[in-house]
Formats: sequence, C-alpha cells, structure tokens
Amino acid sequence: MKTLDDRKKEADRIIEKYLPKEEGPDKTLLEAMNYSVRVGGKRLRPILLQSFGLMYGADPKSLEPFMAAIEMIHTYSLIHDDLPAMDNDMLRRGNPTTHAKYGEAMAILAGDGLLNTAFDIMSEASTQALTSDDDPSNSIDNVISALYATNFISHNAGIGGMVGGQSLDVETDKTGRDVTGEELSYIYSHKTSALLIASMMAGAVLGGSEVGDDLNLIGKAGNKIGFAFQVRDDILDIEGDEKVLGKETGQDAKNGKSTFVSIHGIEDSEEIIKDFTEDAKTDIGNLKNVKDEEERLFIMDLFDSLTERNH
Repeated sequence: MKTLDDRKKEADRIIEKYLPKEEGPDKTLLEAMNYSVRVGGKRLRPILLQSFGLMYGADPKSLEPFMAAIEMIHTYSLIHDDLPAMDNDMLRRGNPTTHAKYGEAMAILAGDGLLNTAFDIMSEASTQALTSDDDPSNSIDNVISALYATNFISHNAGIGGMVGGQSLDVETDKTGRDVTGEELSYIYSHKTSALLIASMMAGAVLGGSEVGDDLNLIGKAGNKIGFAFQVRDDILDIEGDEKVLGKETGQDAKNGKSTFVSIHGIEDSEEIIKDFTEDAKTDIGNLKNVKDEEERLFIMDLFDSLTERNH
C-alpha cells in the first residue's frame, strides 16, 4: 500500500498537469493562480477523492481531473479567505499569501480563475466520457458518474456548503457577537466538512458506488471527520508551532473569534476529536460495496493522521 507521502506526491503530479500555461496577455493572472496551488498543502481533498474512488474500483485516470478540480476549488477559497476583507493573513504555508505577493485585485481574480478552471476541467471530463469507451452503455454510465461527482462538488462548494458556512463565519466575526452552539456547528459542517464530504462522495460515485446507503454513510463520516479536523485546527491555533504550521498562531484569540475550543476548552475538545474520528472510522468500516479493502484501511488510517496532526 502506498504511504500518505506517496499519495501526496502523486496528487501533486496530477494537479500540475491541469495548471494553465503561464503565457499570453494575462500571464500575471496565470502565474498568481499557479503560485497559489504550488505553494503546497496536504492535498487532503484530492487524496480523499482518489482513495474513495479506488476503494470502489474506479479507473485511476477517471479520477485525475476531479482531483485537480477539488484542489483548485480549495485553493481559491484559501486565497479569498486570506484577503484583507476576510482574515487579512500575510502568510500561508510559510509563504506570502497571494494578495501579499500579487496584490489584492489580482488575488481576487486568481481565486475566480481557479474556481472557473475547476468547473471547466470537470465539465470537460463529463463530455469526454461520452467518447472514451466503445461500449455506449459504459459511456453513458461514465457520464452519469461524472455529472454526479460534479454535482456533489458544486453543491458542497457553494451556498449549500463552504460558501454558506464562510458567510456566517464572516458575519459573526464582523459583528463581534457571540456565536451559538448551533451556529458554530453550521459553520464547521459547511465551511470545513463540506469539501471533504464532496471529495469522498465524488470519488465513491466515480468508482461506481450507487446513490444510497453507502453514500449516506460516507456523507456522515465526512461531516464527523471535518468537524474533528476543524477542532484540531482550533487547538493548533492555541498550542501549535508557528514554524511547523507556516502561519501565525493565536489569531482566533487576537480577533476575538469564538471556536469550539474557546467555548468548551481543550480537554473536552480533545475528547470530541477522538469520539468523532472513531465514529467516522466506524462508518467507513460499515460500507458494504467496497472492492478494495486496503483502500478502506488507508482511509481509516488517514482519518487518524488528520486529527492527530501537529500542522
């Protein structure tokens, strides 16, 4: 079985193939887009998409455009999240944020460019599926799977997911009012969990998993692991090493931001991380139509590494 580091290197290689060439009148925009992606990261979402696809027996090649697309969408969200109007961060992964390097206007356009490029890549994958197989029935099945994957990603990236969660996060930050427990759960399940859920469900459906019990379980697991992942982020903002994290710590407290940790404390937060991670692994263990058991084990190990991490 490949290691997490192997998977990250593979994801980097695949994503690189889909980045635009830095040429033409809009060369600076394309440079800003590529810089934002190449600056690094865990590549968690493409790795999850690939792993869930392989677990259900997907052709690895069919997963590649969606792996690139989901990382571009994630990266666009980080570019916009770092802007002065949002978190006003100057460092991301130990490097200047996109607006710090290219200016605010170009950063906004770079985020827009990545989002639209992602949907261009996914829609092209859907149309190519029509001509990728000599058997017409297989071609139609491939198109349907690609459209389902695109739908999962678009819904969870938009107002029904990440953007919706971010909007409430921004609203409560700017007004300075206390966040209710219900609102905090909404923010975490949408701003953080939604793209993880999209990655997992898109991979599964590209692998042939039918809409039904397995996908419902995957959605539940994604919500739990996303919540645990975000609570770990909250703890790292208090206890983390800035050199390891590649960004300033203590930002939540500095900005007066309510988090699960600020409300419940570190001890209870650690318990929630442990419980949610184990519940998510149980959900994955209960999936019925899995074709590759090694991939199932890889995913469960990955969940542990996400919630026990130090960066």
